[in-house]
Amino acid sequence: MKPGKGEQKQRLGELLVEHGLINTNQLKEALKRQVQVGGQIGSILVEMGFITVDELLDFLSRQLGVPSANLFKLDVPPEVLRLLPVEKIKSMKVVPLALDDNSVTLAMVNPSDMVSLSEIEFSLGKKVQPVVVPAVQMEAAIKSLTSSPEQGLKGAVLEKEAEKAEVRKAPDLFSLLRYLVDSPATDMLLTAGVPPSLKIHNDIVRTSMASLTPRDCERYAREMMSPSDWEAFVRKGDKDFAVTYPEMGRFRVSVYKQRNSVSVAIRHIAEIVPTLEELMLPGWLKDFALKPQGLILVAGPAGHGKTTTVAAMIDIINTYRRCNIVTLEDPIEYLHKHKNSNVNQREVGLDTESFHEGLKRIFRQYPDVIVIGELRDTESFEIALQAADTGHLVLCTVHSNNSTTAIERVINMFPHHQQNLIRSKLADTLLLVLSQRLVPLKEGDGRVLAYEKLINSYRIKNLIREEKTHQIRSQMQTGTEEFSSIDSALADLYKAGLITFEDGLLYAENEQFYREMAEAE
Repeated sequence: MKPGKGEQKQRLGELLVEHGLINTNQLKEALKRQVQVGGQIGSILVEMGFITVDELLDFLSRQLGVPSANLFKLDVPPEVLRLLPVEKIKSMKVVPLALDDNSVTLAMVNPSDMVSLSEIEFSLGKKVQPVVVPAVQMEAAIKSLTSSPEQGLKGAVLEKEAEKAEVRKAPDLFSLLRYLVDSPATDMLLTAGVPPSLKIHNDIVRTSMASLTPRDCERYAREMMSPSDWEAFVRKGDKDFAVTYPEMGRFRVSVYKQRNSVSVAIRHIAEIVPTLEELMLPGWLKDFALKPQGLILVAGPAGHGKTTTVAAMIDIINTYRRCNIVTLEDPIEYLHKHKNSNVNQREVGLDTESFHEGLKRIFRQYPDVIVIGELRDTESFEIALQAADTGHLVLCTVHSNNSTTAIERVINMFPHHQQNLIRSKLADTLLLVLSQRLVPLKEGDGRVLAYEKLINSYRIKNLIREEKTHQIRSQMQTGTEEFSSIDSALADLYKAGLITFEDGLLYAENEQFYREMAEAE
């Protein structure tokens, strides 16, 4: 008993998995796509970028014991195509490719279809030599023959028409950006093989759009990049930049290569810099933003609002001080207008080669305030410490789980023999570490800020110098003027009915302490 049509399609996918040409997850994604749009599983795998046309044809040829053909690389003259009526070509899904005295070479999606083979051999009076072709190429060929049978088949023309058909399946770039702007999402993720996805409250939510092809993702990336940016991306494999569309706003974009295709992450950036109140940040942060010198670290994982917090602090300085502000950002997200201060925003990769190169000459630019988008290397942090120690206010972001690990991470950037000196300099120059998390609201869309503060008091300075930073948490967990933990902030948000207990537990540093604080009356 022969397997049904659906079983044959799935069996091909299973065979490709068995032979290591695709993996199980890729097959699952392709089968989902097949349910949405129909079609042959092999062509869907090619469309989604999981396998190449040549790999598929080689595999089918070996499995079926017949040669294969790539219609996009062949030209077939009209006289050969006239061997079969167009209606028969359409109904049987076959295309004659070549003719000699004794046989006809026939392109077929299913060369095991003995009924069609026998019927064609009988009508032509010649032996048929079947070759296997992908379903998507057969559809393109039949469409071309239906519209202009007298012109024959040109492989290059077929391929272009198939590309155009693929492009029409995917939304245009502006439609996707508008969708992101109108949604509650922070980011849109474009990856071959799945529909455009939104990041809402740190969860991935796939849209109901069609799955994207590698060509779709490359097209979106190219549209947002200049030719020189595209060339740089092709060389390096990734590129971060920001782009502005007047009708929709500003977007931060990260383009990168994965599995021989292009993926794109897009974040919509608000045009107006939010205030401390809008961000639910404490009012006392303004006093630190207006300090004449020292170091402020804003810590937390990626995607938890560090850049937005720093932008709000820059806006405070820009409003209340008359000074020269120089920023180093990768890329520039919030665009600051000059108010009482001059704001000079430099983008890494565009205005300067790197954070380190930008900082090497920063003192010649006579800054009063220096903003470093992210501390990434020892040289940059050495300059940041020097600036904070010589009359400048320095604002930096750093990836870390909490305020105390932020300090240790910075110190551990340096070789062991330098760490005591760095501890001493850090103890002298540090003003504040603000560590933050964005936690999903219990009701409605959006997230709420939970923050941990570490103010560098006389007591904290001594703990940093004496390599006892870890004691800050244990000695001051219940809260002091200089330290309040993220666990206390999460417990307060839970007791205020803003977040669920489970979400608070997810972001807590000390689960037991959080439980005790959340359950306390």
